[in-house]
Amino acid sequence: MAPAASRPLARLVAWGRVGVGVSAIIAPTLTARPWIGAQASAPGSRLLARAMGGRDLVLGFGALRALGVSDAEARPWVALGGTADAVDALATLVAFGSQPRRSRWGILAATVGAAVVSIRVAEALDSAMHETAAADPP
Repeated sequence: MAPAASRPLARLVAWGRVGVGVSAIIAPTLTARPWIGAQASAPGSRLLARAMGGRDLVLGFGALRALGVSDAEARPWVALGGTADAVDALATLVAFGSQPRRSRWGILAATVGAAVVSIRVAEALDSAMHETAAADPP
Protein backbone atom coordinates (compact mmCIF):
# COMPACT_ATOMS: atom_id res chain seq x y z
CA MET A 1 0.00 0.00 0.00
CA ALA A 2 1.33 3.42 -0.90
CA PRO A 3 2.12 5.48 2.20
CA ALA A 4 0.28 8.48 0.69
CA ALA A 5 -2.96 6.47 0.70
CA SER A 6 -2.55 5.36 4.29
CA ARG A 7 -4.11 8.40 5.99
CA PRO A 8 -7.38 8.47 3.98
CA LEU A 9 -7.71 4.71 4.32
CA ALA A 10 -6.98 4.91 8.05
CA ARG A 11 -9.79 7.48 8.34
CA LEU A 12 -12.15 5.21 6.40
CA VAL A 13 -11.27 2.24 8.64
CA ALA A 14 -11.77 4.37 11.76
CA TRP A 15 -15.15 5.71 10.60
CA GLY A 16 -16.19 2.14 9.68
CA ARG A 17 -15.28 1.03 13.18
CA VAL A 18 -17.30 3.92 14.66
CA GLY A 19 -20.27 2.87 12.51
CA VAL A 20 -20.05 -0.74 13.64
CA GLY A 21 -19.77 0.41 17.25
CA VAL A 22 -22.80 2.69 17.07
CA SER A 23 -24.82 -0.03 15.31
CA ALA A 24 -23.97 -2.60 17.98
CA ILE A 25 -24.84 -0.21 20.80
CA ILE A 26 -28.14 0.94 19.28
CA ALA A 27 -29.27 -2.36 17.70
CA PRO A 28 -27.38 -5.17 19.45
CA THR A 29 -29.72 -7.95 18.37
CA LEU A 30 -29.57 -6.94 14.72
CA THR A 31 -25.77 -6.66 14.86
CA ALA A 32 -25.23 -9.96 16.69
CA ARG A 33 -27.77 -12.13 14.83
CA PRO A 34 -25.54 -12.95 11.82
CA TRP A 35 -22.77 -13.89 14.23
CA ILE A 36 -24.62 -15.97 16.80
CA GLY A 37 -28.11 -16.58 15.43
CA ALA A 38 -31.28 -16.78 17.51
CA GLN A 39 -29.36 -16.29 20.78
CA ALA A 40 -28.73 -12.68 19.72
CA SER A 41 -31.98 -11.56 21.37
CA ALA A 42 -31.00 -12.93 24.79
CA PRO A 43 -30.17 -10.25 27.37
CA GLY A 44 -26.60 -11.53 27.81
CA SER A 45 -26.01 -11.49 24.07
CA ARG A 46 -27.28 -7.94 23.80
CA LEU A 47 -24.99 -6.95 26.66
CA LEU A 48 -21.94 -8.47 24.94
CA ALA A 49 -22.86 -6.94 21.57
CA ARG A 50 -23.10 -3.50 23.19
CA ALA A 51 -19.79 -4.04 24.99
CA MET A 52 -18.09 -4.98 21.72
CA GLY A 53 -19.76 -1.98 20.12
CA GLY A 54 -18.28 0.23 22.80
CA ARG A 55 -14.86 -1.26 22.09
CA ASP A 56 -15.15 -0.51 18.39
CA LEU A 57 -16.52 2.97 19.02
CA VAL A 58 -13.59 3.85 21.30
CA LEU A 59 -10.99 2.35 18.92
CA GLY A 60 -12.51 4.23 15.99
CA PHE A 61 -12.73 7.60 17.74
CA GLY A 62 -9.25 7.09 19.21
CA ALA A 63 -7.84 6.51 15.72
CA LEU A 64 -9.66 9.57 14.34
CA ARG A 65 -8.37 11.78 17.15
CA ALA A 66 -4.85 10.42 16.71
CA LEU A 67 -4.97 10.97 12.93
CA GLY A 68 -5.57 14.63 13.72
CA VAL A 69 -2.24 14.68 15.57
CA SER A 70 0.14 12.52 13.50
CA ASP A 71 0.72 9.17 11.82
CA ALA A 72 2.84 8.16 14.80
CA GLU A 73 -0.12 8.78 17.14
CA ALA A 74 -2.57 6.98 14.85
CA ARG A 75 -0.55 3.87 14.10
CA PRO A 76 -1.07 2.12 17.48
CA TRP A 77 -4.81 2.84 17.45
CA VAL A 78 -5.23 1.39 13.96
CA ALA A 79 -3.01 -1.61 14.78
CA LEU A 80 -4.90 -2.31 18.01
CA GLY A 81 -8.18 -2.22 16.10
CA GLY A 82 -6.74 -4.78 13.71
CA THR A 83 -5.61 -6.90 16.63
CA ALA A 84 -9.12 -6.80 18.10
CA ASP A 85 -10.48 -7.90 14.71
CA ALA A 86 -7.96 -10.76 14.61
CA VAL A 87 -9.18 -11.91 18.03
CA ASP A 88 -12.76 -11.71 16.71
CA ALA A 89 -11.70 -13.88 13.75
CA LEU A 90 -10.11 -16.42 16.07
CA ALA A 91 -13.22 -16.50 18.27
CA THR A 92 -15.31 -16.96 15.13
CA LEU A 93 -13.17 -19.92 14.08
CA VAL A 94 -13.41 -21.53 17.51
CA ALA A 95 -17.22 -21.35 17.42
CA PHE A 96 -17.56 -21.85 13.66
CA GLY A 97 -19.63 -25.06 13.84
CA SER A 98 -22.21 -23.51 16.16
CA GLN A 99 -22.74 -20.35 14.13
CA PRO A 100 -25.63 -19.88 11.71
CA ARG A 101 -24.85 -21.70 8.45
CA ARG A 102 -25.98 -18.80 6.25
CA SER A 103 -23.72 -16.21 7.80
CA ARG A 104 -20.68 -17.89 9.35
CA TRP A 105 -18.48 -17.64 6.25
CA GLY A 106 -19.43 -14.00 5.82
CA ILE A 107 -18.64 -13.23 9.46
CA LEU A 108 -15.30 -15.03 9.18
CA ALA A 109 -14.46 -13.13 5.98
CA ALA A 110 -15.47 -9.81 7.57
CA THR A 111 -13.38 -10.34 10.70
CA VAL A 112 -10.32 -11.60 8.84
CA GLY A 113 -10.70 -8.85 6.22
CA ALA A 114 -11.01 -6.14 8.85
CA ALA A 115 -7.94 -7.45 10.67
CA VAL A 116 -5.83 -7.59 7.51
CA VAL A 117 -6.89 -4.15 6.29
CA SER A 118 -6.33 -2.50 9.68
CA ILE A 119 -2.92 -4.09 10.18
CA ARG A 120 -1.84 -3.21 6.62
CA VAL A 121 -2.99 0.38 7.09
CA ALA A 122 -1.04 0.56 10.36
CA GLU A 123 2.05 -0.72 8.53
CA ALA A 124 1.53 1.89 5.81
CA LEU A 125 1.26 4.62 8.44
CA ASP A 126 4.54 3.35 9.85
CA SER A 127 6.14 3.47 6.39
CA ALA A 128 4.86 6.99 5.84
CA MET A 129 6.39 8.03 9.17
CA HIS A 130 9.76 6.59 8.17
CA GLU A 131 9.63 8.26 4.75
CA THR A 132 8.83 11.61 6.36
CA ALA A 133 11.63 11.18 8.89
CA ALA A 134 14.10 10.24 6.15
CA ALA A 135 13.13 13.31 4.11
CA ASP A 136 13.64 15.68 7.04
CA PRO A 137 17.25 16.80 7.45
CA PRO A 138 18.74 16.25 10.92
